[in-house]
Amino acid sequence: MNKLSIIIPAYNEGATIHLILDKIKKVELLQNIEKEIIIVNDCSKDNTELAIQTYIDANKEMNIQYFKHEINKGKGAALHTGIAMAKGEYLIIQDADLEYDPNEYNKLLKPVLDGFADVVFGSRFMGGSPHRVLFFWHTIGNKFLTFASNFFTNLNLTDMETCYKLFKTETIQSIKLTEKRFGFEPEVTAKVSRKKDIRIYEVGISYYGRTYQEGKKIGWRDGFRALYCILKYGLFRF
Repeated sequence: MNKLSIIIPAYNEGATIHLILDKIKKVELLQNIEKEIIIVNDCSKDNTELAIQTYIDANKEMNIQYFKHEINKGKGAALHTGIAMAKGEYLIIQDADLEYDPNEYNKLLKPVLDGFADVVFGSRFMGGSPHRVLFFWHTIGNKFLTFASNFFTNLNLTDMETCYKLFKTETIQSIKLTEKRFGFEPEVTAKVSRKKDIRIYEVGISYYGRTYQEGKKIGWRDGFRALYCILKYGLFRF
């Protein structure tokens, strides 16, 4: 039976990670696909580890694998660890907060299962799903970074920076990824776009964004790093 590997990088998410795991638990995937949950704790300073271990002990029927970094390496590094450990035929990235809804996994799986896609991006800027109204300049920044990425990749994505990216696992594991922090998104987009015969699709998803007071971690410095990575991986082949 096919399996979906769900990679969850976690940093100081002790207060909410059980909520996202509850949502994942309730999801029934198309074609009875099984779920493999891989959590990578990036040296959290709060009670994230205790929250994860408590959840695993109370839900032994779930296929949850737990890994942790002894030093903080960044979201990208946590994703590298999770991707390397994945055993499913398909792989999706899931943030530990509540901004993205696991009930939409099937939206991303369908183009792959139907034989049309190898990679599917979940776009926050297309479709009629709910979107929390938040920061104007954050939205402009996202759209600018997507435009810059498209310029170099010759793709027509609407949301390069989205967390929800679903891959055939063999595809993502064949790519050498180096960005350890928030440069992961432009790097993986640039490198997957250069894979021969890769079919990339996009589907609309909902987005329940957090404010900075609620724990959002991405700031303007990360935007500049993303732009640097777009130029780096767009102009040069690493």
